[in-house]
Amino acid sequence: MQYISTRNKDICISASEAIIQGISRDGGLFVPKTLPKIDNIEELADMDYKELAYEIMSKFITDFEPHILKDCIDKAYDDKFTKGIVPVADVGGAYFLELFHGPTLAFKDMALSILPYLLKTAMDMKGVDKEIVILTATSGDTGKAALEGFAGVEGIKIIVFYPEDGVSEIQKMQMLTQEGDNTFVVGIDGNFDDAQSGVKQLFNDPDFVKAMNGNNYILSSANSINIGRLIPQIVYYFHGYLTLLRQGKLKKNDKINIAVPTGNFGNILAAYYGKEMGLPVNKLICASNENNILSDFINTGIYDARRELILTSSPSMDILISSNLERLLFHLSGEDANLIKKNMLGLSEEGFYKMDPINTDGFYGFYSNEKEVSQGIEEVFRENNYLIDPHTAVAYNIYERYRLETKDETKTLISATASPFKFGTKVAKSIGMDIKGKNQFKILEDLAVETNTEFPEAIRTLKEKPIIHKNNCNKESMKEMVEVLLNMK
Repeated sequence: MQYISTRNKDICISASEAIIQGISRDGGLFVPKTLPKIDNIEELADMDYKELAYEIMSKFITDFEPHILKDCIDKAYDDKFTKGIVPVADVGGAYFLELFHGPTLAFKDMALSILPYLLKTAMDMKGVDKEIVILTATSGDTGKAALEGFAGVEGIKIIVFYPEDGVSEIQKMQMLTQEGDNTFVVGIDGNFDDAQSGVKQLFNDPDFVKAMNGNNYILSSANSINIGRLIPQIVYYFHGYLTLLRQGKLKKNDKINIAVPTGNFGNILAAYYGKEMGLPVNKLICASNENNILSDFINTGIYDARRELILTSSPSMDILISSNLERLLFHLSGEDANLIKKNMLGLSEEGFYKMDPINTDGFYGFYSNEKEVSQGIEEVFRENNYLIDPHTAVAYNIYERYRLETKDETKTLISATASPFKFGTKVAKSIGMDIKGKNQFKILEDLAVETNTEFPEAIRTLKEKPIIHKNNCNKESMKEMVEVLLNMK
């Protein structure tokens, strides 16, 4: 399996090289040269999660020895995951794919638990004798999951940039209390798009890359722009489908819909890859919050980032520059790298591009506003005694809208992407709790009692941890911040 750049198909490298680089040197993203196919999905039904992960990932990461890839998988999906790694909850006929039972209580754990092992293995294979520096921007959950995954990993340092006012209080505390001498966290005076574009500029700055090399460092990424982040996410959609098949909720050849709350488009792109590999998917439901740039694009073919970013209760979706959409456009355009390069340049310079013609018939897109998010949380809890976070509520709302609008009763997997306890204030208010005068942890304690739900220890113990990271900068000074943190100055 080879990987090519979305902006230049002549750039063609191995899986291990793509994992190390993270992003192509021309600014494009790496995609598989061909997508592998799985013909008899039902034959995978008796596999546990680790076995299924190997079956899927071995078709993409072909330059790892089988026993080495299996070892990476075994170490990643161990007892730090609870409740069978990814349970599927039947909630009033909607099927919630619970992706938040990892160490940081968000779906990002599913890939960021294995990426350090993939990266370290790739480094050993390629004889990399420099220290890798992971530069990552986060809208909330990627940061903590990446920090947790890479903390203490020899030969790797990780620097996470996050928007100061663009994450929840719990998300911020998870990052700022992170231990590990190789971990660094920096707040940005700006939004996620500022952090993400700043990181991309550093990757594409030849003078900075040269200076890094001169200091015995090379750059890589833990964002979903790294193909090593994206591939493991394909696994849980196959797992969700096979779970319903085993439970008798589906019959052979039955199709499913998949509803995904998305901002950077990585999670739903993994579902698209699953469909292209043979997963019987009827419709991919792209659920946006009030930053509805993706649903607008799906419905019009116009990507227009010339709008004000809105801070919502689902901060992981507060994004206007959706990186992984570039990969989808590459595939849907017939792999027209020149068109992708032109459109991405237009987005960078003008904040706008139009894809015409493009076939997005496999997708349904719409958005949910803040009032509707509260209503979704309240409705699911009142009717089914099941608690969901704001991101999951966005997906649930758009699933319901799609079902009512189309009368399509295809069974649907809804990506439940985070624990409701990461967004306790919004969840508690939505179900009618009185939170006046209470701090975040008192709200969460009361929420657990009120809903008879377990208060996750990883969040409950945060209040006892000291703040370790106190760095802050603006977008223009990110380069200088990295140089200071790495003792390059």
